[in-house]
Amino acid sequence: MPVHVTPVHPAQRTSVLAGRSHTRRPAMTVDSEPIAVDLGSAQLRIWLGQGGMLSVPFGEGLRRPLMRRGRIVDGAACVAEVRRLLRDHRLPVPVGALVVACRPVLATRADQDATRQVLTAVLAPSRLLFVDTVRAGAIGAGAAAGTLLLADVGAQLSEVAVLENGRVVAARRAEVGTRDLSSVVTVAMLADTVARLVRELRREPAVRPLATAALARGVIVVGDGATRPDLTTRLAAAVGAAVHCAASPRTAALTGASLAATAASRHPAGT
Repeated sequence: MPVHVTPVHPAQRTSVLAGRSHTRRPAMTVDSEPIAVDLGSAQLRIWLGQGGMLSVPFGEGLRRPLMRRGRIVDGAACVAEVRRLLRDHRLPVPVGALVVACRPVLATRADQDATRQVLTAVLAPSRLLFVDTVRAGAIGAGAAAGTLLLADVGAQLSEVAVLENGRVVAARRAEVGTRDLSSVVTVAMLADTVARLVRELRREPAVRPLATAALARGVIVVGDGATRPDLTTRLAAAVGAAVHCAASPRTAALTGASLAATAASRHPAGT
């Protein structure tokens, strides 16, 4: 199966979060807790502070997909489904809260705007900020400091990034994930695809020193792929380095986004 791989060099940022709110809803009140959202291709995860956390399959059983390879394909249906899930699970959503949402590291402006429209319609935030999923995953895994090589192997996307003190220096993305595993896409093929992304980063002259230093520490793996020992074992052999799986790999990005949201709510001038 051919796999589409696209390189990306994210712009340097000095803060964890990026983005502005365009909602006209009331400003966040003192009592409103921040919200973190990880809207994935197969799973919806929302953190509401003391209000609890929702982690459920997203779009399951529907005739048409709501998300595909990290991109929203039906905004109106996404709004309806998120509202239904929040209602069915009776989770209280504060009005006018600060919201931090994860985004794929290669998200386009159109991709981000589509996510913004959905979350604004559902959550009515006073501010909506974005954090790269690989960045959030590093924070959630407790490994944001120093030079890191992180692989986020999700349901439909696999991303590999070199980070330096929480900043994405360079990344690669392949539109394949654990949901693709079958007789056609094997565990070995998925692991080899992730390893290829690592090799591509190491071949770039500007990135090679950092990538080499990061690889010496091992590859940190988050996402659904980190729960597959067969995949991580194959990946370790393919890259010739240790593989370290996050303690809670499926929720690492949401945990990182929640920490970023808490920090942003306490220090709004610094975001």
